This record gives sequence, C-alpha cells and structure tokens, in this order.
Amino acid sequence: MIYQATAAAIVDAASLLRRGDLVAFPTETVYGLGADATNATAVATIFAVKQRPAFDPLIVHVDSLARADNVVRGLQGAALRLAERYWPGPLTLVLPRRGEIPDIVTAGLATVGVRLPAHPTARALIAATDRPIAAPSANPFGYISPTSAAHVAAQLGDAVPCILDGGPCAIGLESTIVSFAAARPALLRSGAITLEELQSLLGAIDVATDAPLPTAPGQLPRHYAPRTPLTLIDSVDEVAFDARAHAALLMAAPQAGTAGFAHVEALTPDGDLLVAATRLFAALREIDACGFARIYAVRVPERGIGRAIMDRLRRAGA
Repeated sequence: MIYQATAAAIVDAASLLRRGDLVAFPTETVYGLGADATNATAVATIFAVKQRPAFDPLIVHVDSLARADNVVRGLQGAALRLAERYWPGPLTLVLPRRGEIPDIVTAGLATVGVRLPAHPTARALIAATDRPIAAPSANPFGYISPTSAAHVAAQLGDAVPCILDGGPCAIGLESTIVSFAAARPALLRSGAITLEELQSLLGAIDVATDAPLPTAPGQLPRHYAPRTPLTLIDSVDEVAFDARAHAALLMAAPQAGTAGFAHVEALTPDGDLLVAATRLFAALREIDACGFARIYAVRVPERGIGRAIMDRLRRAGA
C-alpha cells in the first residue's frame, strides 16, 4: 500500500523494517526495496520478491558517515574524499565489509557497496530504523527501475507492505558505483556522477567491464529491460519505413524524419541529457505498456551523463 512519506508514516515504516518486513522508499536515483541489512532473513525476502539471483549483491544505505563506518572498513583516503564530496548523493562506494553485514547482502563477497542517499525520506527512514538498510531497486529483477511510488505498486503490489511516496525521483538513474577493492579505484556503474568528475578528483580510474559474477549491482549484460525488444540506432534513417508502423521511437530530443512510427517519444525539447536521464525509465515503461513490436532508441553521445544513459539502453537491448 502507498503511504505519503509523512513523519508518522516514516516511523511506522521503520517499525516494519525492524521486525523484518520490507519497505519501498524513494531516493534521488530510483525507488528502493528495503530491508534491515543486518537481518539475513529479511534480506532473503528481497531476493524472493524481486526474483533476484543470489549472486547479485545489494547496496547498503546509511544516513551518516558514522553509520557507514559500521558497515565497511577502509573509508579513508580517496574513498573518503569521494564520500565527503558527493555524500549525501548518488554515489555508491564498494569497500571491505564489516562483520555485521551477512553474506546474503554481499553474495558472499568480502566487499559491500554503501551509499548515503540525498533524499530526505530515505535518510529519515534509516535514522528512524537505526540500522543500515539493504535496498536494490523496487522492481522485478532485470526490469525497468521505478522512479515513482506508482511504478512500485504496479509491479510489486501486495508483496510490499509499505510503499513510502516521496514524489518522483530527481535523477532517475541508479547511483554511480566506484570500487576500492583493488589497488586502483574502478568505475563499476555509470551514473549522475560522471567518469569525468571522478577523474578530476581521483586522477586515474579504471572502468570495469561486465562480469558473469558481478561485484556490484547493474553489471549483468541484460538489465533495466522492457519486455518489448529494444534496438539501438544512430539515426532514424536506419529504420525502413515499412518497419515503423508497429514500432516506437525513443530519442533525447525531437528530430526530423520520424514519419511512420506508431509512437515517437522525445525525452526533452532541447536534448538536455540531465533531463533526459530523469525521464528515461518512466518513458520506457509507458512505451512498454503499449504493446509495440519493437522500440528503436537513438544513441546519445557517451560523455558526461550520456555514458550512464547509454549503459542503461545498451543493457535494455541486450
């Protein structure tokens, strides 16, 4: 059931979490499906509800640097500089885990991803629960991430006792993930904090490739995917006119030559990729519900947040 994220509703939601139930809650990135990160049985319910494979680790959410220090070891040096610069915000740091985090959260790995979200509802919920909260996106595994409470209710329904409605997500793409598990930091997932920003602060940083056994969320080849097949294109000219009648076209900004498509969706009027990112998942959901034969998505430049948009589109079409 959806509840407006009032102070009273947050207290009630925290009580549910402490007794081992699930709560969906807003962050600035996407809506999360949360459980007490120290309760292995509660975390197992996340995997069951999402039908998420046990080898895919979760991110642990905290409300302060002090609580993060209870979750991970080694929050110092370059990792601490990133935390001080971008927390609260859309950044997840992968660091060696502490003992209170059970194996099910980390898929048995010695590391865990930790994040201090910027959304006030998320931080208030963690503070009221007085425990770290493990939370992947609040949707069936592999499907488009939710950016509103209504998206969560439509997909997970009665499987979640409480959905806190904190409005639409301001960013709309999952957090940037940086790992400090090796000698040099590595970008594991692109997000609103861009590779260029990370390089300016850290200098050299590796960019990880996909792995059959992920060390953080969002590393599987197919993810964030609609049920409708999605094909990436460089130009609308690549799509034959007779293939357009039962297809949708998704692009960052309006352009010429789109006649014949059953539906045309421009994410922004002017191609602002920050705005396009906030609308991407919601637009994909709306298109996916229409029953088209295919979605054609026009590529965007892979720089800044465009790299994160293309990461999501590429996985959606894998």
